[in-house]
Amino acid sequence: MNPLSLVIVEDNANLRSALQSGLEATGEVCTVFACDSGETALEWLLDRGKRNSEPSKEREMLPAILLLDVQLAGAMNGIQTAMAARREFPRMPVMFYSIQDDDAYYRDFRRSGILSHYAYVRKSNYLLPAMILPLLRDAVAGKSFIDPEIEARVQEVRRKDENDPLALLEPSEQAVARMLARGLTNEQIAARMGFRDKRTISRTNGQIYAAWGLADDATDEKVARTRAALIVTAGRLLAWDEDGTPKLQEDGTPWVPGKKD
Repeated sequence: MNPLSLVIVEDNANLRSALQSGLEATGEVCTVFACDSGETALEWLLDRGKRNSEPSKEREMLPAILLLDVQLAGAMNGIQTAMAARREFPRMPVMFYSIQDDDAYYRDFRRSGILSHYAYVRKSNYLLPAMILPLLRDAVAGKSFIDPEIEARVQEVRRKDENDPLALLEPSEQAVARMLARGLTNEQIAARMGFRDKRTISRTNGQIYAAWGLADDATDEKVARTRAALIVTAGRLLAWDEDGTPKLQEDGTPWVPGKKD
């Protein structure tokens, strides 16, 4: 069996070295690159992909899988790094591990849309190379695995977000959503937020619609805008039937204006 080619992204230099030596000692892993930030890993991947697309260059194989800590040096966390990598290299296998218990990470994972070729575990539950290796191989084979403790927290955050749709938005998006619900136009919102170009607000609106699941259901911008305003008013995520009937997204029961429960 050929060794798995691996990229390790870990911000702790000692742990990064220990992971590399421990996994390589199994004889089943070959580390092709290791670094402390998602930005550095992504730059390395893009450079290798670019060189492989040039006929005059000798081809260099992409790694079989990325092993990423969720908390990294730099601006991107491990999940955001994997999302960026998958935009260029679809379904690139990834394994995440983390000791941090932060809602933002679980929220990023939910938003990522990662469904296959992955494993996501709590670091304290999977410390040994012998425990990590089977998950790496399964991810490369297209399987998925999530630590039950991580899955419980992901679902906890999902329920929390369903009860507070604004929690799914960035602070600037929250401000736009509130003004949109008050009936302000894009021009008026842009003026209040200090933007000269109303198209900035149009782009923000699009991000709000996507976060609330309105981008696919409502192709008409006016419909999406109205439904976004209703979500702010309801204080709950809503979904709409084909006949336009609003329902609570988490359980499908009809939404009654003025009643949150």
